[in-house]
This record gives sequence, structure tokens and C-alpha cells, in this order.
Amino acid sequence: MMEQWLDKLNNMVWGAPLLILLVGTGILLTIRLGALQLFRLPLALKLIFKSKNEGEGDVSSFGALATALAATIGTGNIVGVATAIKVGGPGALFWMWVAAFFGMATKYAEGLLAVKYRNIDDNGQVLGGPMYYIEKGLGMKFKPLAVFFAISGVLVALLGIGTFPQINAIVTSTEASLGVPAVVTAAIVTIVTALVTIGGIQSISHVTTTIVPVMAIIYFIASFVVLIAFADQIPHALSLIFHGAFNATAAGGGFLGATVMMAIRNGIARGVFSNESGLGSAPIAAAAAKVKWPAEQGLISMTGTFIDTIIVCSLTGLTLIVTGVWNGPMEGAAMTQAAFDAALPYGSLILMFCLILFAFTTILGWNYYGERCMVYLFGVKSILPYRLMFIAIIGFGAFIKLDMIWKLADIVNGLMALPNLVALLGLSGVVVSETRLYWKHRESEK
Repeated sequence: MMEQWLDKLNNMVWGAPLLILLVGTGILLTIRLGALQLFRLPLALKLIFKSKNEGEGDVSSFGALATALAATIGTGNIVGVATAIKVGGPGALFWMWVAAFFGMATKYAEGLLAVKYRNIDDNGQVLGGPMYYIEKGLGMKFKPLAVFFAISGVLVALLGIGTFPQINAIVTSTEASLGVPAVVTAAIVTIVTALVTIGGIQSISHVTTTIVPVMAIIYFIASFVVLIAFADQIPHALSLIFHGAFNATAAGGGFLGATVMMAIRNGIARGVFSNESGLGSAPIAAAAAKVKWPAEQGLISMTGTFIDTIIVCSLTGLTLIVTGVWNGPMEGAAMTQAAFDAALPYGSLILMFCLILFAFTTILGWNYYGERCMVYLFGVKSILPYRLMFIAIIGFGAFIKLDMIWKLADIVNGLMALPNLVALLGLSGVVVSETRLYWKHRESEK
């Protein structure tokens, strides 16, 4: 009965209106910003390492991006992509790309607004994100919307992306590959999480700036090895992706078949789960960057969606399709493990290692997001109780059924996205004007 109720609620939240709002916001921002995500991407990638970091903040621009990437590059890139293709067929990957392209403009706007409207808390740390640009940008009459976002953000951190899917993925992977009991893995992850998160954003940023590049490089290399081994299947895989995006995918093997709407819905929903464009999470980290110009951090934030979905999710999706495991009986992380095993010695162990790093860094990033939402709602006195609650919940995620985890995560994600998207639409004029100011500044420096 619980699963049936979650199914109904999930279908209601992730119905056509939210999908249209998500993609539509990205389309509107893309038009108003002159396809900035296409023409300014080289500059954005350059700024990751060459931003001057002259403004007030808690961490460097790269540190803020690494924290955001830590939260976004997670189980969505492995389990989420596998789930999307298993349910929606190869065409779901195409709709992930579409959502990511327009989502880059959305992520740019989020990062820009986060810096423009950020605050300082009673402990001297930066506060920022949708709850602040809703309240300060749209006005106090919209404060209930900001409160709704903050409550949703805490729920996502505690019940959605931040805990259950991540710890479940770690436990499932280590149990299948190494035979480690779930309770042991859960205990270890809980202890390590406590040691890192108790230090706040500086501690989290220090860990993520070290781990994120390493885990990304390892995953890139492993995925490329699989793709090289099955290079002759890449043209066929691309054909399946583009055909499945606009046509129903017939049942066959272990695949039950999928309609075009299933491909669209799963591609966009899983894409948003992975890159979080429009969700409103990344701007919470972006606000902490030591950057002077809001548009500069917007550009840096935008690269997060590019790296997460256009690169990492694409690698996962292609490995699943070229190896043919998407059409087999497996699902979730087991699908991706089978794909790696098809071309790599100890493929399962390599994927397990990547999955642990992906999931662990996501836990760290979302711990910070939820904490900032709690501070908005209850002040700095809520930080310690929140951290203790988050750490305690980590252990429980290991024993929740996978289907229920994804449904619950999808529901709270959707609730978090709604107020943020309303704010982005209402403040799109501010985004455009701030962008023009930044371009004038850059021109004056030449």
C-alpha cells in the first residue's frame, strides 16, 4: 500500500506540468541569455581554475564547484542512468542530454542569483541559495515560497538524494562485490561522514576538492576502456538512442518495452536527479564561493551540469547500451557492473570503488545543503541537532527497499524544484542585467 501511494504521489509531482516547467525555464533562460551555455562554455571551463577569487566567501570558486559536483556526481550517474534506460529504453539518454543542455542555462542563473543575494550567518559563514534569492529578490511577500523551498531542501537531504539512495548504493555494491555485511558498511560510512561533516563547509570542501577529480578520472578511464572494447557497437548504440527518443522501444530480452513518454519522463527526471539543474541545490554551495561577480560564479556553476550529465552520464549510458546489458534481467548498479565486467578485469571492483566515492561525496554535499536550509528556518542553533540527525539517518538508508528509495527521492526532488523554478522565472530579468554588467566588465579589462 505504501508503494502504491508513493507511485501515485510520484506521478502527480513528476507529471507533465513539472517537466514542462523544468525544460521550459531552461529554454526561456537559453533564449534570454543568447545560448550562453553553448557560446560561453570554453570561458566557463577556463574560469574553474583561473577565477581570481576576489570576493567574500568561505571557499574558492573551485571549492564551491567541487562541493556542488560532489553532491551531483553520485548514484544518479550510475544507478540513475541504469534505471532510466531500464524503464525508458535507450531513448531516455537523449532526453537526459536535452534536459542537461537547457539545464546548463538554469544552473548558470542559479549560481548567479546565489552570489548576488547571499547573506552572512551569526557564525560568520555565508548563507545563500533559493530561499535567499526568493526572499530578497522577489520580496518578502514570497517568503512562504522560500520557507517551502527550505523545508523541501531539508527533506531532500534527509530522505532523498542526500542519504537513502547513496548509502543503499554503497551497501549493495560492497555486499555484492566483497561480501561485506550491510551493517558493517553502514557503520563505517556513518563514522566517516561524521568525522568530515562536523567541520562544516571548509572541511567538506577540502575533502571534495581532493576526491572529486580523482574519482572522475578513474571513472572516465574505466568507461573509455569499455567503449573502446565495444567500439564496433557505438554506431548501433547511437541509433538506438535517437530512434528510442521519438519512437516506442519494443520489448525484448529482459526489457519490458517503453513508450516515448516513458523515455522522456525517465530521461528528464533521472537527468535532473543527477545534475540537479533547477532543483536549487547547487546555488547553496555556489553562494559560498570567494567571487566578486555573480555572473562569474554562474558560469562556473554551469560547468557542473556539463560535467555531470553531458560527460559522466553519457559514458554510463553508452557503456550500458554498447554491451547490451540494458536488455538483460539486471537493474540498478548491477547493470553497470555487468557492463564494466564485459571489458575490464575486476570491472565490478572498479565500479564498486567509483560508486563508493560518488555516493560518499554526494552525502557530504547534501549534508551541507540541508544544513544551510535548516539555518534559514531555525538559525545557527539548529546546526548541531541537524548534523546529528543526518548522521543517524545515514545508517538507516542501508535497509530501505530500492524502489521506495527512488520514488521517495523523486517526490521530494520535485517539491524542491517548484519554488526554485518560480523564482528563476521571476528573476530572469535580474539574471540578464547582471550578465550584461559582467560582459561590460570583461570588455573593459581587455
